[in-house]
Amino acid sequence: MATQAVQERRAIRQRKNRYRYRDNKTAYWFLLPLVVLLGIFVIWPAIYAGFLSFQDWSFYKDPEFVGLRNYQSVLKDPLFLATIGRGFLFVLMTVPVMLVLAFLFGSLVVSVSRRAASFLKVSIYVPTIISAVIASIIFVLIYNYSGGLLNAFLGVFGIDPIAWIGDPKWALLAIAVPAIWLGMGLTSLIMVAAMVDIPAEYYEAAAMEGANWWQKTAYITIPQMKNVVLYLLITGFVAAIQQFELPLVMTQGGPLDSTTLPNLFIFNHFRNDVNVGYSIAAALLLFVVLGTISALVFKFVNSERLVD
Repeated sequence: MATQAVQERRAIRQRKNRYRYRDNKTAYWFLLPLVVLLGIFVIWPAIYAGFLSFQDWSFYKDPEFVGLRNYQSVLKDPLFLATIGRGFLFVLMTVPVMLVLAFLFGSLVVSVSRRAASFLKVSIYVPTIISAVIASIIFVLIYNYSGGLLNAFLGVFGIDPIAWIGDPKWALLAIAVPAIWLGMGLTSLIMVAAMVDIPAEYYEAAAMEGANWWQKTAYITIPQMKNVVLYLLITGFVAAIQQFELPLVMTQGGPLDSTTLPNLFIFNHFRNDVNVGYSIAAALLLFVVLGTISALVFKFVNSERLVD
């Protein structure tokens, strides 16, 4: 009798293993096209780029191994180091402001009626679907020294015209404004989704204890949105430091390289420098910087699984 029970359990276990293997096999077949595309367009180009970064190579001659010379040249280039520092400055000018504005907008959306909330969400998302090139042209017209809308508005208050994109003191800030405007839409909608997902019982219990809006925000909303804020912080940092279209179209990196961000620096070298290995080495070093900062953020701002 015991032997029969053991055999039955063994047969059940074998059937389960067979079904599990069949399910795994089906999943692998579904994943295969993605893995193939990832290998062709991501993994292999990354490996080949790493190989070329150690070569003195251009489109006009065969690769010649030079070891770490390209990396040494990039790290000794004061312009590259300056663009990295400028990229961090650009992150500080855009990401915190965008997160705060998106949070305030999300708080407004969840506090109004459903019809008004729908209108607000559509309104804030409109800039997201606008091309960065078109946005650049619009803001160039706004910043125009002699006929721009911004200087005309300041002139009403007796303020002299400012060369917003022609003065190194103002140029990076002038680019930061459209960057915030373009990124606000998606950031705000993610904030709204996170706020809506917070159980209403938390706020009801806090209201019964006499908590005001600031207390609810500090002790309920922000802690419950920790994972979302971490995600937006990482993606915002990566997007900001890699900003390319705005400085390219609005200032071409000027004046005096004051708006040359890392990607534009790499692009200019790739376009003008015969040694393509230098540009690839610079791109890989930027990748290392982005990965290191992202890892540090994850280390010091740990995500948590929230339990209702």
